[in-house]
Amino acid sequence: MSSLPQSRAPRPTESALVPIPAGYFHMGSEIGQDNERPVHRVWTDAFLLAACQVTNANYAYFLRASGALPPPLWIDSNFNHPEQPVVAVSWFEAVKYCDWLSATSGRNYRLPTEAEWERASRAGLDGKLFPWGNDPPQSLPEYAARWQTGPEPVARYAPNGYGLYDICDNVHEWCSDWYAADYYSASPERNPRGPETGQRRASRGGSWRHHIKASRCAARSSIPPQFQYADYGFRVACDID
Repeated sequence: MSSLPQSRAPRPTESALVPIPAGYFHMGSEIGQDNERPVHRVWTDAFLLAACQVTNANYAYFLRASGALPPPLWIDSNFNHPEQPVVAVSWFEAVKYCDWLSATSGRNYRLPTEAEWERASRAGLDGKLFPWGNDPPQSLPEYAARWQTGPEPVARYAPNGYGLYDICDNVHEWCSDWYAADYYSASPERNPRGPETGQRRASRGGSWRHHIKASRCAARSSIPPQFQYADYGFRVACDID
């Protein structure tokens, strides 16, 4: 087996990246919502994904360099710790961040597709409910004490099998796709990228605001791309050089 591509050391403006290998997995769930069916076999090419959600410290570089307006909760003490994930960024702002990072780094940064995100979250545990297996979220360390007033600083607890932190919890993460509830019935097998058009953008992962704080790997969510919610952030993907 050939070795996976390795990420170079990140610049101060960049997040550490981990390689996600090419391969097949079964996308969706038979026990979830209707929009998670049918379960279907999907191939994703190899790519790189940030080990952590974009933090306030990361986003501050973008604000200073671009002159963009900060998100609505930027000075709220529940949300502005440097190592908390940046929140209340719209899909458009997340894409602008990726474009800026691409221009400054010389690499092609972008948001992950839904398929890429789900493959990465599963980390080879195909068919399992969560990144760690089938144990309920309440089995996570210190579950009852976490996420009291907002998201936690990233990477406080163990990563999944690919080295991704907080991949199904902390904040919802924007994906690149337009969202359609019935997309899985028409999804191509290789590198699906979502519908051509839509009204809402797809997102994945759990949220500090929810009663159950961690989502299943297959769980889908979406909101209009202009919305700025206190439990929405993002992590960046990168094409392999």
